[in-house]
Amino acid sequence: MPPDLAGLRQCFVERTYLLTAHASDRAAQRGIISREIEEVIADGEVIEDYPDDKYGPSCLVMGLTEAGRALHIQVSYPPTVKVITVYVPSPDQWDEDFRVRKSG
Repeated sequence: MPPDLAGLRQCFVERTYLLTAHASDRAAQRGIISREIEEVIADGEVIEDYPDDKYGPSCLVMGLTEAGRALHIQVSYPPTVKVITVYVPSPDQWDEDFRVRKSG
């Protein structure tokens, strides 16, 4: 079942999402603030779906912050939305628009 993007976005609008300890640590290490995460979820797109993830169904959202920075955010499906990890995609691992993984 694909993620409910509208429901996911609503959790971010209402700020009812949670950051896992891992996501919080990674965001701090990478200089990513909560507002940027919210901006990406508001306008981003699901680029990978992980319905069988070991911690529960999740997806990878790619988007740009208002400042134009590309971010990838892995989030669990609603109703309990958790940010699992967040990072700036590497051009070494992703295509030019950061939507498709490079093979190899």
